[in-house]
Amino acid sequence: MSTKPTGAHHDGTESHVEGSEYLAKRQLKKGTAGWVLLAGLGVSYVISGDYSGWNFGLEQGGFGGLLIAGIVIAGMYLAMVLGMAEMSSALPAAGGGYTFARRALGPWGGFATGTAILIEYAIAPAAIATFIGAYVESLGLFGITDGWWVYLAVYAIFIGIHLAGAGEALKIMFVITAIALVGLVIFALSAVGQFDSANLTDIAPTDAAGASSFLPFGYLGIWAAVPFAIWFFLAIEGVPLAAEEAKDPTKNVPRGIIAAMAVLLVTGAGVLFLVTGAGGAEAMQASGNPLVEALGDSSAAKVVNYIGLAGLIASFFSIMYAYSRQLFALSRAGYLPKTLSVTNSRKAPTLALIVPGVIGFLLSLTGQGAMLLNMAVFGAALSYVLMMVSHIVLRRKEPHMERPYRTPGGIATTGFALVIAALAVVATFLVDSTAALWCLAVFAAFMVYFGVYSRHHLVANSPDEEFAALAEAEAELE
Repeated sequence: MSTKPTGAHHDGTESHVEGSEYLAKRQLKKGTAGWVLLAGLGVSYVISGDYSGWNFGLEQGGFGGLLIAGIVIAGMYLAMVLGMAEMSSALPAAGGGYTFARRALGPWGGFATGTAILIEYAIAPAAIATFIGAYVESLGLFGITDGWWVYLAVYAIFIGIHLAGAGEALKIMFVITAIALVGLVIFALSAVGQFDSANLTDIAPTDAAGASSFLPFGYLGIWAAVPFAIWFFLAIEGVPLAAEEAKDPTKNVPRGIIAAMAVLLVTGAGVLFLVTGAGGAEAMQASGNPLVEALGDSSAAKVVNYIGLAGLIASFFSIMYAYSRQLFALSRAGYLPKTLSVTNSRKAPTLALIVPGVIGFLLSLTGQGAMLLNMAVFGAALSYVLMMVSHIVLRRKEPHMERPYRTPGGIATTGFALVIAALAVVATFLVDSTAALWCLAVFAAFMVYFGVYSRHHLVANSPDEEFAALAEAEAELE
């Protein structure tokens, strides 16, 4: 039961202190993950990007365009991960990027960041579901030729597993991810023998400015390939969302996210070169299961096809975890309807798992994996801009904040990530302006909801709001 409002704040918001019963119904299970499990979570979020989706970038920029975009984006993600490692060590809460931005940029900036992350995490599983469908159809499993049965099955099964509790879900995810990594090793060993450097540049050059066999779509193709290069790393920023369920989060969250990034740099580079070199850029540019098609009809291809499902399922499964924790945190603090953050007897947020799952399933019915990928990247890139701004602002505004881990290079590192992330937002409009505009419209609708309603109904004693209130109190004392 709520007490009376704490009053209006200078930022235009109003908050209430909720009773102990409110927070008791919104508890996550503590201490279920060490840094190794968190690193596994980070790899799990992303590993589907090695199995499918990135190759659509060959259609936008050719091998050269995607390679250059990939190098730049890898640098951006490395810089961003180092910045997030610092913020997660200082502010370990289930809100992740929203928590960081709430502290740095206030309620409007916090909600904007959380909304962008929600757009990313609600849509990414829908894109992955279409890729799972392509792998299942290529195997001829159960006689399925229409993917919607697959989409429905994976959503229903994995939401059910998550409802059983975080500890169980994270352990299952870790095993699936390990299998997916083995699949990449098997693919690499098989593809090396088929590698031909001529295959890398077999797309005929267009008449675009700067076009060549290396850059068949010219200089602009590099920019257009950026959203697909992001697919190699998209969602790794979700590791801090596990902070409230981690052991010693101030140490283990930074270790986990950095270790995951190191693994993904290796797997991303290997897949880009070996798939394109074995299968050819032209043949791979529109494939729903490029690793399998690159190996042809070999027995290794069948093995990789089956294991590829594990990779796709790992990311699908873990991003469900991420969207539920982001929605849980925003709901618990009153930014979104509070019923969405109620947890079950196993400490899993029920509606926060189900509602985005239903939305994602409906989006997956379009079957447009490349379009959904671009929409997810829009949300991701926008959140990266806001998170990097948050790191810079916190360094300036709160230089004495306790930071168990500090970003090498400081704001120069996150400033670089900020610039590249801003360019990535624009790149999503180059690839599919209609899809990006739809995402922008959804983002705007969320902000209108906040401005009209939820900013007057925030929960003052939720962890993220308490972090911010503590900071404001310390600033007033100083």
